[in-house]
Amino acid sequence: MSKAKPFSRPIYITRPILPNLNQFKNKLKQVWQNQWLTNNGPQHQQLEKKLRLVLQVPYLSLFNNGTNALLTALKGLNLKGEIITTPFTFPATPHVITWSNLQPVFCDIDNDTLNINASKIESLINSKTSAILAVHVFGNPCNVQSIQAIAKKHNLKVIYDAAHAFGVEIDNKGIGNFGDITMFSFHATKLFHTAEGGALSCKSKKLKKKIDLLKNFGIVSEEQVIEAGINSKMNEIQAALGLLVLKHWRQEKQKRTQLFKIYRRCLKDIPGITIIAPHLNGKNSYQYLVIRINQEEFGYSRDYVYQQFRKYNVFTRKYFFPLCSQYPHYKYLPSASKSNLPVANQVVKEVLSMPFYGNLSLKDAEKICNILKSFQL
Repeated sequence: MSKAKPFSRPIYITRPILPNLNQFKNKLKQVWQNQWLTNNGPQHQQLEKKLRLVLQVPYLSLFNNGTNALLTALKGLNLKGEIITTPFTFPATPHVITWSNLQPVFCDIDNDTLNINASKIESLINSKTSAILAVHVFGNPCNVQSIQAIAKKHNLKVIYDAAHAFGVEIDNKGIGNFGDITMFSFHATKLFHTAEGGALSCKSKKLKKKIDLLKNFGIVSEEQVIEAGINSKMNEIQAALGLLVLKHWRQEKQKRTQLFKIYRRCLKDIPGITIIAPHLNGKNSYQYLVIRINQEEFGYSRDYVYQQFRKYNVFTRKYFFPLCSQYPHYKYLPSASKSNLPVANQVVKEVLSMPFYGNLSLKDAEKICNILKSFQL
């Protein structure tokens, strides 16, 4: 056991950006004065406009959360049958497929990026396949060119789950410009947040109009309803918070960039420890700092490290564990078999999300690395 002392306070994997409370109170005063709490109010309009510019997308629609946004994306594209997706993701990704009365088909992941392996997609396509739902895992972009080529060849729609990819670019192009629709999550744990929230980006004015109808009951006017929509609107309080957080996300990202350098320097010589590095051709979001632990080389399993960290008041996360394909309601699917997902089943036993947020000091990050090193002693 290391001689290092546990932290006196809990160190979590992330902490939310919280703007100045008095500034937020001033924003709330505006909401109170307008007496406009939801239904596309002025705060909502401002945030949607500003985010469209930040994300560099033609059209953007705000939602009360990312899951409802993703549900609306599938509905908006009129999908049927089966959707090919990744098992290495948050539960919301396959769940929206199931909630839409569609069937997820799991595709194995790439061993380096941990994204869906584009070279494995085509073998899973059949007459029932209508779309590919890919995830930019930990902010690293998918192989968008290969995925688009496959989609074009087989006449499939492409939806991207960019919950981790706020501000990510590929060749100076916003990540929301790829595929037919991209979903962003603005949950409190994200680089940019509205406490709860999300958005869809698309390239078509017609599709944007349909998305906006679907998230508001399909209502066109007081006496006209033309779509079987749901209620997924972002309210004014969420939007007001988002307008303030938007002023801080770049500074937060800069701080995380410095933390990443500390982790990389301190962990680079530890046998069996690998950092999931930012994609070379894309601007990363620095949403998470994730390591892989090779038990044979490190000497201990990921699960052992996870438990040992807790003794030091350091709370990591086995992100994403278990695989979605291992859930009781999916494991019966042929595509969920371990023989179909060898890389995903190995990766899910090795990944560990480390503390990573702007208010974490560089000194504390270095201490966390030293604690990890001590487990080998």
